[in-house]
Amino acid sequence: MAYAANENDARRLWMGVLAQSAEAELARLWSGLSGLPGWDHLRRPEVGLVMVRGRMGGDGGPFNLGEMTVTRCSVRLENGAVGHAWVAGRSAAHAEMAAVADALMQDPAWRDVVGQKLVAPLHRALAAAQEQAGRKAAATRVDFFTMVRGED
Repeated sequence: MAYAANENDARRLWMGVLAQSAEAELARLWSGLSGLPGWDHLRRPEVGLVMVRGRMGGDGGPFNLGEMTVTRCSVRLENGAVGHAWVAGRSAAHAEMAAVADALMQDPAWRDVVGQKLVAPLHRALAAAQEQAGRKAAATRVDFFTMVRGED
């Protein structure tokens, strides 16, 4: 998986992949990681609500769309690396795995292993799902400028 040149952008990318991935797929890939260091919770997984905002017409004034359930978690590895995660829904396990993976990705000794065995496959799965959704949406597209009226 290619990361951004900027460390902040790279972290934003892998945190997004970890948060958006299906918990079952994350757990399956997680089980393939061995010899993980221990960690302590800075913040145990906890469920809460965040306000989702929208914009009128996509670029107009903001408005409160509604609330969304999220779970957050923060951990510290034995070596001192700190990881955070916010995931949609109520899954404590998903939030904890994502937070530990975030901390591991910041550790030079683990970054390549976790990147190749966990983040890259999840990124490919998300990209494939997005591509499939795009193809499905494109199949229903109607081009009104090429339609011919019956009386013409």
